[in-house]
Amino acid sequence: MKILITGGAGFIGSAVVRRAIADGHEVVNLDALTYSANLENVADVADSPRYAFEQADVADAPAVAQVFARHRPDAVMHLAAESHNDRAIEEPLAFVRTNVLGTAVLLDAARRHWQGLEGRAKAAFRFHHVSTDEVFGALGEEGAFSETTPYDPNSPYSASKAGADHLVRAWGRTFGLPVVLTNCANNYGPYQFPEKLIPTVILRALEGKTIPVYGDGRQVRDWLHVDDHAEALLLVLEKGRLGETYLIGGDSTQRNIELVRALCGHLDRLAPANIPHAERITFVTDRPGHDFRYSIDATKLREELGWSPTTPLGDGLADTVRWYVENSAWWQGIRDRGFHSERLGLVKA
Repeated sequence: MKILITGGAGFIGSAVVRRAIADGHEVVNLDALTYSANLENVADVADSPRYAFEQADVADAPAVAQVFARHRPDAVMHLAAESHNDRAIEEPLAFVRTNVLGTAVLLDAARRHWQGLEGRAKAAFRFHHVSTDEVFGALGEEGAFSETTPYDPNSPYSASKAGADHLVRAWGRTFGLPVVLTNCANNYGPYQFPEKLIPTVILRALEGKTIPVYGDGRQVRDWLHVDDHAEALLLVLEKGRLGETYLIGGDSTQRNIELVRALCGHLDRLAPANIPHAERITFVTDRPGHDFRYSIDATKLREELGWSPTTPLGDGLADTVRWYVENSAWWQGIRDRGFHSERLGLVKA
């Protein structure tokens, strides 16, 4: 299968690219190469005869149409997105442009491409939209998100992803485009750009800086290893029922402060400093609109397609810390380009 993967130089997208190539698929990686993208993430597969790269913005309709015409993919996996909540508070319109307009542009290009196919190629075509559990808003102390949870986004990022989800369903119902959707838990693992919680903790600790924790750190997240997620995404692309949504969780909910302390424990073992790393934890002003708790019920995916996560959180965190410790050249290159885990997302008067 030839898969057009948008955002394939990003964190989750590159994991999908690497997995798809390993599984024997052909991949066309479409990425605009914005600040968080990095072609080093796919360096291991870049020389494969089954890999091609196209630099393009998903909101650029002529460029996207040319990619479809050149490569004629059998399926699309749409992962390109602005995704950092803090940045969405500072630049909300950039999120609307990429996540909403970009999705609409890609959907229409895919529709025109699909309508021009014939026979088995048309019957087999799939458009897989990859989204987030944040579209459902916040949970209280109990419960979990499921595929029937009402949408209730609370941030510019989650609202833009919710808008994209609705557009995908609309293209499916109005035009008959064969679509599937997934909403995932918080991802972690190698190659994650150091603006998200886990790489921020690791890299600031390695650099001897304070480790910021928003609010009181009691927010709860469900953590999913990116390699488990990539496996699930490709499974849904190939075997998911058309028009359906599948939630993908890690079965690993934990409070942020507990997660940070666990990371500090691994850092004490793998990169000891003059003081325990946990002593550098500093509680800082919370992010506006910070949802309290996320948790995913992935029963539908498990029962229909037989998928469950295989990476225990403790093992995954240890492996992730080890990867950042052993791959300083990767993240130092990001530092050299000027990103130093600056605080974003404070509402300014």
